[in-house]
Amino acid sequence: MKLTFLGAAHEVTGSCYLLEACGKTILIDCGMEQGPDEYENQEIPVSPSSIDWVLLTHAHIDHSGRLPLLYAHGFRGKIFATGATCDLCDIMLRDSAHIQMFEAEWRNRKAKRAGGEPYIPLYNMEDAAGAISCFVSCRYGEAFSPSDGIQVRFADAGHLLGSASIELQLTERNVTKTLVFSGDIGNKNQPLLRDPQYFRSADYVVMESTYGDRSHGERPDYVKELSEIIQTTFDRGGNVVIPSFAVGRTQELLYFLRQIKTDGLISGHDGFEVYVDSPLAVESTEIFQDNRRDYFDQEALELLNRGINPIQFPGLRVSLTSEESKAINEDQRCKVILSASGMCEAGRIKHHLKHNLWRPECTVLFVGYQGAGTLGRALVEGASKVRLFGEEIEVRAQIRRLAGVSGHADNNGLLEWISHFDPRPQRVFVTHGDDSVCDLFAGRLREELHLDSFAPYPGAQFDLAGNQLLYEGSRQKIHKDRASKPKGSPVYLRLLSAGRRLMELIQRSQGRANKDMAKLTDQLNAMCDKWE
Repeated sequence: MKLTFLGAAHEVTGSCYLLEACGKTILIDCGMEQGPDEYENQEIPVSPSSIDWVLLTHAHIDHSGRLPLLYAHGFRGKIFATGATCDLCDIMLRDSAHIQMFEAEWRNRKAKRAGGEPYIPLYNMEDAAGAISCFVSCRYGEAFSPSDGIQVRFADAGHLLGSASIELQLTERNVTKTLVFSGDIGNKNQPLLRDPQYFRSADYVVMESTYGDRSHGERPDYVKELSEIIQTTFDRGGNVVIPSFAVGRTQELLYFLRQIKTDGLISGHDGFEVYVDSPLAVESTEIFQDNRRDYFDQEALELLNRGINPIQFPGLRVSLTSEESKAINEDQRCKVILSASGMCEAGRIKHHLKHNLWRPECTVLFVGYQGAGTLGRALVEGASKVRLFGEEIEVRAQIRRLAGVSGHADNNGLLEWISHFDPRPQRVFVTHGDDSVCDLFAGRLREELHLDSFAPYPGAQFDLAGNQLLYEGSRQKIHKDRASKPKGSPVYLRLLSAGRRLMELIQRSQGRANKDMAKLTDQLNAMCDKWE
């Protein structure tokens, strides 16, 4: 039983773990890196065609976004996920493929004019469709055995519609170990979603630490605070622009906005309009509607039982086409604009920022985590100017944050989640947090809860049966001159990745006798002689 940490190790995105047990090769999540990376990415050290199946915690792209790439390289196994996650990935992976292809087309037009190298997208729409065809729907709480010696169970993580923590019970050579992956642990008392469910026992736990260094504080009155922001902005004659994650955060805000409208909390601007300007957000909202009876919390279900749709109201407008999106900024009336992406890195939100950031009467309201190096982080940290579409824009709009709105548990919520394990796990692996946060939270687990915990680095390997760290991982950080995405043919990029992996293996093998390594050395020398 061997567990390898490939992504979200000392980083907050790119979740991916490789489990080799009971003669099977399994991935838990296969996420995309988002924002600048601190550490060298770890390629999956096995052929995708040899992976038997994937267990997916939830649909967010930093957990699911490389599944089409896995399919493109030969994966044909099953992807197990909850029903809502299957539905959301059906649209999110297609959307991701569309973005990949659009960006490649745009970059290649520029490269052709400048005589530059071609830009190769990670994957295309066919790869996304292929990955989607591999999904198998699972239900919370129902254990299933995809192969001998392995039993799997999903529990509601309370982070996103269909999000899950995953328990694996592994039996190999008369040794049984229970391994739990937290996924992203949800914040309590979120609109629409149930609170996180807890597992009670495990030998090993892999848990996230996104907010492991901070508290959300006392839960504010979101409806009151959002009402005040809208009122003061409209009274100035401006728009409220909300960069919002298309899946999850948009639907929560619609829940608050419905209540604001119902209770008549905005005066002097009757019938104000709310635009959802994101095809992905529109489609995901429909999926929330379709899955509401199986996944909504009691409060939302009570509204439904009274004939009230908790995320629809008069004045709600959706924008699907680019022409409809452009028309929003041509309309001079005060309005609320919800648009993706939540960190302002891509999508239509950048156009809305271009039209509203320079206007002092407008407000840009952030409602979620802003990763280091993103445009959203720059704005909340007080940037006076930003570049959008090659144009420098002065930041004169009010920049606000809706405090405490997060789909992630804070440090107290994380401690509460891990405290439900009794007896204590043999070891806790802390992942999915910023570089310093992982170590800080692992230290808190040791000091406050007396847990054997540490934060593995990319590539770390652990023997679950023997409770032994085999390799601590690579602490090699990306140098600034290497931080840009490499360009070239897919064959070149795969060769480059293989070369980096080979160098790590060589460094790990230093001082050890290895007949295979000697044979490989001869083969590599012969290949180099041939290529030269």
